[in-house]
Amino acid sequence: MGKKFSSGDFFNSRTGRKVSLSASLQKGILGLIFVVTISFIISTYFIADREQKNYIKRESESVLKTLSSNINSDIRKYKELSRIIMTEDHLVKFLRADADSVDIGMINDARYGVMDVLNVTEGVDCVMIFREDLIMVATNRFTYNYDYELMNSEEWKRDILDGKGSVVVSLNSNNVASKADGRNVVTIGRAIYDIDSQDRKGIMLMNISTSVFDIMLNKLGYRDICIMGDDGTFLSGNSSYAQFFDKDFFTGKTSNRDVKLDGKRMLLSGMKVSGYPFVILRVAPYSAEGIPFSIIYILLALLLIFMIMVFFVGNFIRKNITDPVLLLSESMDKNKSTGELKKVDADMPSTELEMLKGDYNSLIDHVNELIDTLIEKEKTLQRAEMRVLQEQIKPHFLYNSIETIGFMALDAGADKVHDALETLGSFYRNFLSKGDREIPLSREVWIVKDYLQLQKLRYGDILDDEYDIAEDTLQIVVPKLILQPLVENSIYHGIRQKGERGVIKISSRIQGDELHLSVWDTGVGMSPEEIEDILSTENNENRSEADSFGLWGTIQRIRIFEGRDDIVRIESEIGEYTQIEFIIKAKREL
Repeated sequence: MGKKFSSGDFFNSRTGRKVSLSASLQKGILGLIFVVTISFIISTYFIADREQKNYIKRESESVLKTLSSNINSDIRKYKELSRIIMTEDHLVKFLRADADSVDIGMINDARYGVMDVLNVTEGVDCVMIFREDLIMVATNRFTYNYDYELMNSEEWKRDILDGKGSVVVSLNSNNVASKADGRNVVTIGRAIYDIDSQDRKGIMLMNISTSVFDIMLNKLGYRDICIMGDDGTFLSGNSSYAQFFDKDFFTGKTSNRDVKLDGKRMLLSGMKVSGYPFVILRVAPYSAEGIPFSIIYILLALLLIFMIMVFFVGNFIRKNITDPVLLLSESMDKNKSTGELKKVDADMPSTELEMLKGDYNSLIDHVNELIDTLIEKEKTLQRAEMRVLQEQIKPHFLYNSIETIGFMALDAGADKVHDALETLGSFYRNFLSKGDREIPLSREVWIVKDYLQLQKLRYGDILDDEYDIAEDTLQIVVPKLILQPLVENSIYHGIRQKGERGVIKISSRIQGDELHLSVWDTGVGMSPEEIEDILSTENNENRSEADSFGLWGTIQRIRIFEGRDDIVRIESEIGEYTQIEFIIKAKREL
């Protein structure tokens, strides 16, 4: 007697040894727990990291917005101060005076008047007033070095004059003067206009010490901030952050990215103060703040519950389902690995599973029968369609050609009959093409030229033919006999019905990887209903040759050749023209 296997064992035919399905199930459960645990750890890490980053980003954005708002507020205060200075009586007298009447006394009076106004505020390092003739009043003149060559040019004050009296905030006196100690200043510049005549009288430069920013940062308790000019000039805060300055912070929104500082990963946040030439940078370390510990604890508890449930469910599956089903599953997997639909032949230990196996085998038989039937029907259908469509085209032209030559034999000499027969022979040599279904476009065009030559012999000078064949399309391979039915349709259903001399033009061009072939004629045109009927993918049993079946059949043949329906475009205007265009893949080798 042969060996008997228990429901917990399965015979491995490749090794000849029994494999314990219980052990496999246990390994599967352990593997599942391992995967879930690793997924939990990875997910927790990414969730914590994301929340940590989002927390720091939100905090940085709040800090930068608060600081930006304070800077805006301080700048507005200094703007108002500059407006008050412009109205100081001694300064107005100095600005209005003729150049000859300006003396040292008037200059000092103006300077003291400005200083009296400045006594009510802090942070103003120097106020410089330039008349139009460049006579200057400065409150702290001797702590600055002046560029007199630049002062005599228009370059340094162009942006201020463009402001037409409004405040223009810049850095370092617009480069016309610089602090002797090398410190940077913020400059509030504006053009001064006479309050009565509205004539421009001069230019004011109010320099604000960057210590204003230092005081602001100390009051707010910010130690991780760097304030810079938009040209990269360091103004205040932590100067070690200046190395991270670049143009990415000029968007007006807070920009964030990770940086390394002293070997630690930090979050760099930066933004440009709206309307002013200042960029604020903040570098903040990642910390435990922002990590959603409560959510992590809940997920951890769910993970433990999941593990317990997996053990219970695994034990139940092993005892009640796995042992008998693994045998059936093994048989199905073997069939699946072969890539074929085969029936399973494994013995099932229960009626229910035996029924399942029988249903599966019946389904496989039915599916295989359906696949074989569908494949055979599709092959038969395509062969029949290709044969019928081509045979419906071939004899039609042959009969007309023979009839034409017969008429010529009665009405013309032997030479013309000989020429007609030569043309017909040339046509059929190209048409038959050794049985090829595909030919170069050059040969297809030659077939059309022969055909039109025969038609001209029959109907006389009722039509002219023109050709616009691109050189790079001549070797493109196309289905044989696709232009001749279009040309025939143009003659019989277009030009002849119009009753006057007509033109047929054949064109080709390459666009992308597609060949565009078109036949244009000056016939009677087609109505929208006729175009819709021709473009229909369904065969109309009432469609006759007079209804352009040859054109419809050619379109269907190209659709089968291309494997898609959108291969034709038809444009027409009743009584004017018709253009039919084929769009097929450009293939250059037979």
